[in-house]
Amino acid sequence: MVVAGLVFAGVAALIHVYIFYLESVVWTGRRARAVFGIASEQEARTTQPLAFNQGFYNLFLAIVIVLGVVVLTAGATAVGATLVFTGTGSMVAASLVLVISRPTMVRGALIQGVAPLLGIVALAVGLAS
Repeated sequence: MVVAGLVFAGVAALIHVYIFYLESVVWTGRRARAVFGIASEQEARTTQPLAFNQGFYNLFLAIVIVLGVVVLTAGATAVGATLVFTGTGSMVAASLVLVISRPTMVRGALIQGVAPLLGIVALAVGLAS
């Protein structure tokens, strides 16, 4: 189960790297606007500084998880698991904030939150065994 937890956490990290790319690199493009429900290029330009910053939050969460996976597989279980749980827990919390603050974004919240939640559960079960 530990391996499954790390795989789900890794998938969550990849998803958040993609979110970083959308928010911080191509925010004003059609794809990013469609994903985040931004109607116009003007609105995207206006919100770009906020999105740029938010994208880096997502990137940093992904980095924390990757570091946790590396450290855990290197044998420092407590430190590695703490990093993985911190990153995935923050992702799940952010997905809950998204769905509470913007109920129309349920799909996005599920994309953002399911993989890290599965990672938390599988890793916790695996470490408890």
